[in-house]
Amino acid sequence: MRLRVRSMAYEAEGVLSLVLCDPDGGELPPWSPGAHIDLTVPGSLPRQFSLCGDPGVRAVYRLGVLLEDPSRGCTRYVHHSLRPGDMVQVSEPRNNFPLVSSPRYLFVAGGIGITPMLPMLAAATAAGAEWELLYGGRRRASMAFLDRLRPYGGRVRVSPQDEAGQLDLDQALARHDPERTAVYCCGPEPLMAAVGERARAYGFGPLHIERFRPVPAARTAETGERTIEVVCGRSGTTVRVDPGSTILESLEAAGVNVPSSCREGICGTCETAVLEGIPDHRDSLLTEGERETGNTMMICCSRALSKKLVLDV
Repeated sequence: MRLRVRSMAYEAEGVLSLVLCDPDGGELPPWSPGAHIDLTVPGSLPRQFSLCGDPGVRAVYRLGVLLEDPSRGCTRYVHHSLRPGDMVQVSEPRNNFPLVSSPRYLFVAGGIGITPMLPMLAAATAAGAEWELLYGGRRRASMAFLDRLRPYGGRVRVSPQDEAGQLDLDQALARHDPERTAVYCCGPEPLMAAVGERARAYGFGPLHIERFRPVPAARTAETGERTIEVVCGRSGTTVRVDPGSTILESLEAAGVNVPSSCREGICGTCETAVLEGIPDHRDSLLTEGERETGNTMMICCSRALSKKLVLDV
């Protein structure tokens, strides 16, 4: 979709909010809390950003964009070149971070990870669920959307690191019943790893997380970069995937087009069904259970433990 930038505003140091609308005034595709869109700007690959507005308002999409250092291009362009009235290319919303039904929630956000939490808090409140938010950042001045959190009062615990130190995860988890509480986390990888470790120690179920950076994948000398054979199940076309090339790149070179976006295994666009063979999962999205079944894989980054894969393409 081509959308117009209706407005831009600073929400904190280094964080800009964007309001995007249809240039003809039409309604935008629906979305649910936890969803994101891909934003494409000149000179940059598509980049994923969480929607942080109200799903009930179909006229606009709202995003929060942190200026990254170093930037791969997109956030730098948004902060330094994009202006209200400009047109940008976006995808339809996708949701790899849905809000499950639960009587109680513990939300943990670090930095710009607050963005997907904002519509979740509103939805949990509307559903009558109990919830608590821990929101950490380096400094209060760099923590975005604090004004949207103030109406929630004591359910929100804001902890700038320079004032309060690290988030007290043990204290927070101890306040919640593992049998009744869903734990959600978005933020820097060390925070998500710490929350996952401590939540498991307290007996909580699987952690709900959203990543916008890939986790380094393990590679073995035996299977890591050897040549593999990929068979397209629909056409019978066989494609050779050499070391240094991804399955997605090799399919594209052979004229087989598969939808893709991030090319890092974090957005889910290229998820493909596996008809035969054993994937070597290197994405940052599938759960351990999904990896074990081997029914699907992210072909932008994953390879194969078997010498041949048959894919539903």
